[in-house]
Amino acid sequence: MDRLVLLVSTGVARGLVIALFALSLVIIWRAARIVNFAQAAMAVAAVYVAFAVQQATGSYVLALLSALVVGALLGVAVERGLMRHVAGRTPMPGMIVAIGLVMVLQALLGIFFGPKHRPMTPVLSEAPLYVGDVPVLSRYDLFVLLVALVVVVGLGVLFNRSTLGLQLRASAVAPEVSRLLGVRVPRMVTIGWMLSSAVAALAVLLLVPTELGLNAHSGDVLFVHAFTVAVLGGLDSPAGALVGGLVVGVLISLVTGYASAGLAPLAVLALLTCVLLVRPGGIFATKEARTA
Repeated sequence: MDRLVLLVSTGVARGLVIALFALSLVIIWRAARIVNFAQAAMAVAAVYVAFAVQQATGSYVLALLSALVVGALLGVAVERGLMRHVAGRTPMPGMIVAIGLVMVLQALLGIFFGPKHRPMTPVLSEAPLYVGDVPVLSRYDLFVLLVALVVVVGLGVLFNRSTLGLQLRASAVAPEVSRLLGVRVPRMVTIGWMLSSAVAALAVLLLVPTELGLNAHSGDVLFVHAFTVAVLGGLDSPAGALVGGLVVGVLISLVTGYASAGLAPLAVLALLTCVLLVRPGGIFATKEARTA
């Protein structure tokens, strides 16, 4: 029972990080109707800047802020420099450009920083805390939980309780009508890219200290899990990203703890297959109205 509690609690912490990254994919899908396959590479580039800031100043707060700022700036640069000029009424051209961007960014990161993993020390201890005799989350896990919950709640308030959130949603769902109502749709798309890239950079920054370290491919596995979560929950559903992230995080933790780490991807794939057989659009997918 002690082991089960530890695995579930750590799975929840890991799942919230996955949910954060999945939420960034949902944001960009809702804003621009593409799956940004370059999301992980962009986030890793921002985390490299955060790593340099932390090494230079010794301040984790400055590193965290720099990751968010650089992530947002990368989102603006990619949207205005590349995606805005991609022609086509379907998501496919943008996805192809994003895949090319992944190759470019990872090659540049490899050239400038090399292939080795650079260890990032967690801001708090990773030793588990005990409730009685039962090990639960570490201080760093609690920090990750707190940050992830604040971001998720903040984004929920932004999208559902603010004028900016209403404009973002309207621009994604009905861009032509939004233009007629005075909404600057291109600006809303840019803001969507900024938010998406900043959230993804935060997720990678929270994850890297618990992994082998930072290198050009540090976000690849996280992207795969987050994309799976986004598809499970429905690419249009922030709630689906949150619930799916928690489920996948706990599933990975349990399978790794009771079986082996090598079986965890197979368990996630089996879950994805079962869900898509029943709900091809995802568990929380919304139904589109029929048009004549």
